[in-house]
Amino acid sequence: MTDDLRSHIDEAMTLAAAQLGKGRVADYIPALAKVDPAKLGFALALPDGTVHASGDADEPFSIQSVSKVFTLALALRRVGSDLWTSVGREPSGSAFNSVVQLESEQGIPRNPLINAGAIATTDRLIDGRAGDAVAEEIVDFMRARAGDDRVEIDFDVAFSESETGARNRSLAHFMDAFGNLTHPVETVVGVYFRQCAIAMSCRQLARAGLFLAMEGRDPFTGEQIVEAHRARRINAIMMLCGHYDNSGEFAFRVGLPGKSGVGGGILCIAPGQGSIAVWSPALNEAGTSLAGAVALEHFAYAAGWSVFD
Repeated sequence: MTDDLRSHIDEAMTLAAAQLGKGRVADYIPALAKVDPAKLGFALALPDGTVHASGDADEPFSIQSVSKVFTLALALRRVGSDLWTSVGREPSGSAFNSVVQLESEQGIPRNPLINAGAIATTDRLIDGRAGDAVAEEIVDFMRARAGDDRVEIDFDVAFSESETGARNRSLAHFMDAFGNLTHPVETVVGVYFRQCAIAMSCRQLARAGLFLAMEGRDPFTGEQIVEAHRARRINAIMMLCGHYDNSGEFAFRVGLPGKSGVGGGILCIAPGQGSIAVWSPALNEAGTSLAGAVALEHFAYAAGWSVFD
């Protein structure tokens, strides 16, 4: 089985490498515009501790919106089902930073994986605390899940996010106007920008996501990170909403819950099997890693890991 998985990864990387040179990096965030678009990494973490890595799997990158999966888990641990009074669970069908639906839906974002929904989720996670303390909690959580204390916030990226964050501030102000934020806008977006600027490698990210493949339990520590039913629901939201208006196409081609970020990373969960992280900075029009999605499509098909089998 191990040899088969290694072979599937090698094949997936070969197919993905043929896509390098296509797509474009997220140049609207100046710090991300500098990233080499030819980078390509793949890591598969298994519950027994094995990690199969390939390419640039040990180079840290800005995980961006992949962080939303982990802050969702933390918020559910902190406030439970009450979170759903602030954010919905439906696909948006719109761009990740769209403001259109907020007006017609009274400031309640469609789901926690679009920008507005993640900002609302971060607001609930803060829960009356200082923003710095919450940002530190998120980093500590990522370090624990990755089993690696080297996970850090890239403050150059965080500053770049803040400097170009007018749209995200607009989303936050819009929700605040409808009474759907409980903390000052700058406190909330300050935490949000820092969580998006967390830098991790594919190896670290794949390890961090394993609890979602194992019904909410960290297979190495035995700790129940979130209840099993909440892990299943996080995976369901990833499947439906993890790639914005490209989510249906990703589900059709890959068949696994996933979450992309405009830094070029994708976290993919194979329930009961393992966790996969890929990274290639050049994006398709919907903001998902172009080469990364190709690698995941081939690997999931070859390994037979679709949730629809």
